[in-house]
Amino acid sequence: MQNSNLPEPELLRTVLQPLLEDFQYWFARSHDFLETERVEFMSKQEQSDLLSRVKEAQEEVKTAKMLFAATDGQVGIEMATLIPWHGVVTECWNVAMRFRQEEKS
Repeated sequence: MQNSNLPEPELLRTVLQPLLEDFQYWFARSHDFLETERVEFMSKQEQSDLLSRVKEAQEEVKTAKMLFAATDGQVGIEMATLIPWHGVVTECWNVAMRFRQEEKS
């Protein structure tokens, strides 16, 4: 008997798969940015710490995608896992936005 509290696999594929791809995209962009640009309003240590968090999140997303694929979309991801990823992406967006604004000045 199927547990009615579990999301349907098709719903997981429809929502989770694109979400994981989005995380991969934004983490890859942030990774490249933080490795190639010197962000003057951050200390070198702050920039390095953010890059480390991006790399860690990239590995976590990669693992989640592999699990998702290996289970044919039968496994979900806890919100407690997604929230920190969203926080890192948001922090990277804010850094990039400020970087672009300060370049224009």
